[in-house]
Amino acid sequence: MKKNFDKIYQFKITLKDIKPPVWRRIQVPGTYSFWDLHVAIQDAMGWYDCHLHHFEILNPVTKEKEYIGIPDEEGEMGIKILTGWKERLSDYFCKEKTRANYMYDYGDNWEHLIVLEKTLPREEEIKYPVCIDGERACPPEDCGGTGGYEGFLEVIMDPNHKEYEGMLEWAGGEFDPEYFDSKKVHFDNPVKRLKMAME
Repeated sequence: MKKNFDKIYQFKITLKDIKPPVWRRIQVPGTYSFWDLHVAIQDAMGWYDCHLHHFEILNPVTKEKEYIGIPDEEGEMGIKILTGWKERLSDYFCKEKTRANYMYDYGDNWEHLIVLEKTLPREEEIKYPVCIDGERACPPEDCGGTGGYEGFLEVIMDPNHKEYEGMLEWAGGEFDPEYFDSKKVHFDNPVKRLKMAME
């Protein structure tokens, strides 16, 4: 990924409105852009990066809320979205406990709270980004947001439910909402992902 960096940002990402919470703790290079962070969040959470996204964060200089992601050239959202791969984390996450919102999938509206927990010196033996902790599985893509996810869980937890087999098949054959293993997180190259997104 990014080779020339000395500082590490440790973020906690929590999926909003899900109880018990689904969360991840990741460490990323301090040189990262918002696009790079987007890719790291997708990979750590378990999303497939097949929908639009944006960040909402307070600009520390202007004190205005900024929207950062893939520019909305059509103007459909009615807000100006700054280009994620041009905006640096270091220009916004200037101190610990800085917060941002991350919205993924404008249909299901998955909202995530991002908190900069701390900055750390780089450890040479670690390959960044890295997921160091987390709990519970990410909901399946396109399940209908928090309400749809609650309904999905209700069905798959009841083998006698009339939709049980169909729902389980739709989910890929099995789904354990309590399962998460940080050691199995694989981080994709954000440059490669950007090229794919622009094709």
